[in-house]
Amino acid sequence: MTQFSQFPSPPGPDPMEIAIAIVTILSSVGGLTLLFMLVRAWTRRIGQPKGDATELAELREEVLGELQHVRQEVSELSERVDFTERMLAKQREAGRLPQGG
Repeated sequence: MTQFSQFPSPPGPDPMEIAIAIVTILSSVGGLTLLFMLVRAWTRRIGQPKGDATELAELREEVLGELQHVRQEVSELSERVDFTERMLAKQREAGRLPQGG
């Protein structure tokens, strides 16, 4: 039986390093190709509006109605905060006033 360690290494780069380099290059190219395809599909989807003009108008009206509702709620909450601040200010002032007597 002969042992392989007795034979000198062939000149040139290590075959394992070449294999690793090839796998790395192929993985990078495959990943970039997949990324390119995903971005292209995404831009196509964004670029094409779905629905006709009637559906878009209905959606717009719905969104505007919801926006008006949210504005009304924010306004009511603002009034409640103002009332609470006034009540707290009155309570603090009452604690600072000297007691009559």
